[in-house]
Amino acid sequence: MLLRSLVIALLVTVSLSAADAAPRWLNLPPTPTLPRATQSGFAPVNGIKVWYAMFGRGEPVLLLHGGLANANYWGHQVRALQRRYQVIVMESRGHGRSSRNQEPYGSDLMASDVVALLDHLKIKKAAIVGWSDGAIIGLDIAMKHPERVSRLFAFAANSDPSGVADIATSDVFNAYIARAGDEYKRLSPTPTEYKSFVDEITKMWESQPKWTASDLATIKIPTWIVDGDHDEAIKRENTEFMAANIPGAGLLIQPEVSHFSFLQDPEQFNDDVMRFLERGGDGAAK
Repeated sequence: MLLRSLVIALLVTVSLSAADAAPRWLNLPPTPTLPRATQSGFAPVNGIKVWYAMFGRGEPVLLLHGGLANANYWGHQVRALQRRYQVIVMESRGHGRSSRNQEPYGSDLMASDVVALLDHLKIKKAAIVGWSDGAIIGLDIAMKHPERVSRLFAFAANSDPSGVADIATSDVFNAYIARAGDEYKRLSPTPTEYKSFVDEITKMWESQPKWTASDLATIKIPTWIVDGDHDEAIKRENTEFMAANIPGAGLLIQPEVSHFSFLQDPEQFNDDVMRFLERGGDGAAK
């Protein structure tokens, strides 16, 4: 009996040690919470209600989350940035607490939602930090509404559907999709519609964006194109293509992280964002 107990204890210890030793890019840390907001609510935007929250004081910095996610994913970044900046988070149409209508999802439409929210909040211009779909929306705004963006930190974006890798066998991504479904049920005004929501978002992913080198060349604001060196979803050549074709853009590859860098190594991610925001007019990563 004693021997059996010792064996079980040893197996548990080995299992825990193996989990601790797993590379951070193979882990999906818990979704953080947001700190107490100075202001939050729902803004009437383009026929829907967009949930937003604001934190801190200073120059405005807008955080745009990725597809299927919600604003809570930015909890670590809000806590770091609110010490120096006015941080705004929002939830894209159909995501988190925000509602949606029958219009098909698209980067132009979702970018117009962001601009309309800035109008509602009377913010003329903001720096944008975007992750995945949020980074794509940031790039769209930089092309179509450059006067509303001071700087753009675009993490894990793609310029074309061909730039997306096959994530079907990724344990981390499958865990994220399952978690996002649970969070959708808790937050959404349409909690039973996750499957149709994913189906509709997938249609957008399969067809958008489709930006050429000429499209990217129209971006004139200071921009960093950023990704993790183990991103499961974005092909490195597409990341490099975007950085090469946006005038003056910096290219930053964060080490030992994946598509979920801001959760896996928030200190590294936050330091990079702060370094970018504190730079002068030069957008190049050095």
